[in-house]
Amino acid sequence: MALVRYRTNDYSVPTAYGFQDVVVKGFVAEVVILCGGKEIARHQRCYGEGVFVADPLHYLALIETKPGALDQAAALQGWALPDVFQHLRHLLEARMGNRGKREFIQVLRLLEALPLDTVTDAVTQAIQIGAVGFDAIKLIALARIAQRPARLDLAAYPHLPRTAVKTTSAADYAVLAA
Repeated sequence: MALVRYRTNDYSVPTAYGFQDVVVKGFVAEVVILCGGKEIARHQRCYGEGVFVADPLHYLALIETKPGALDQAAALQGWALPDVFQHLRHLLEARMGNRGKREFIQVLRLLEALPLDTVTDAVTQAIQIGAVGFDAIKLIALARIAQRPARLDLAAYPHLPRTAVKTTSAADYAVLAA
């Protein structure tokens, strides 16, 4: 379950820390969870009873191994992602079927390391240029962070139309003078 209990409430931790000893520190406004002296989770403290406080990012590694759980995972219910993510999922699943669901989860996992607005912008740009896929989105996001243009290898996207640019000869300009 990757949960710790503090004062009758359950708080999530990344699934990589399941079955390990942790230290839970409860403060007035937040609960901090440490493993081996390293902070692994931080949640806003809840004063209710029997409340499940989850960070969806904590469960993405597990869901990646079981993509069928993407729609049923309690930790992901109510996760307010921008609409462009749902559009991306629809495009990926329409093009690749079940592999598209796996690729969508990989895109969500980018949120573990990158800010939401950076990934959202990368997803939006990838959809606009028609390079819908995890690799393209990751490349665009990393290029945005490095403040440089993304260089996509279009060989990885055979469904995109190819462009052919011919070398211009001097004789081609003679037509314009006429």
